[in-house]
Amino acid sequence: MSSFKLKVLLTGAAAVGKTSLVQRFIKNRFQQNYKLTVGVDILTKDVEFKPNEIATLSIWDIGGQQRFEFIRSTFYKGAAGALLVFDLTREQTYIETRKWLTEIRQFTEQNIPFVFIGNKLDLLEDVGEVIDRNEARSFAENEGSIYIETSAKTGENVDEAFTELTRRIINSRTQ
Repeated sequence: MSSFKLKVLLTGAAAVGKTSLVQRFIKNRFQQNYKLTVGVDILTKDVEFKPNEIATLSIWDIGGQQRFEFIRSTFYKGAAGALLVFDLTREQTYIETRKWLTEIRQFTEQNIPFVFIGNKLDLLEDVGEVIDRNEARSFAENEGSIYIETSAKTGENVDEAFTELTRRIINSRTQ
């Protein structure tokens, strides 16, 4: 049985639900209120990305606030992949993802695989469509990625997002 150790970045604007996603993924719980992530939190979890194939993810939950920008670049070093997250109910966070992708590509060694995440799917019923989700899908595909909508609150697609990223990292290495 082979095992991989992979450093994965969780990136995106402040308050898009990055910490909620990683808490749901690792501890299977949801808290309404999280403190702002200052700098970075690092959590670890094993992922079975195909039968009997395990990868240990070291997930770097990176503070999204503007004022952390100058220290962020140091966190990107050695990253194998990234989840790029925006909030489906806040268009500005979607617009900012392009800046984040540029940052990821600038500070990581190679063109690392990423998965594009629209989070807070559970809130869309109340809020209605805020962004063009087809556009999000084509943006991801044009960048060689995939678009997944998640809800940290209900758990929808959260495991899938991390597993899909893991698969993409492994595939990119074995080609």
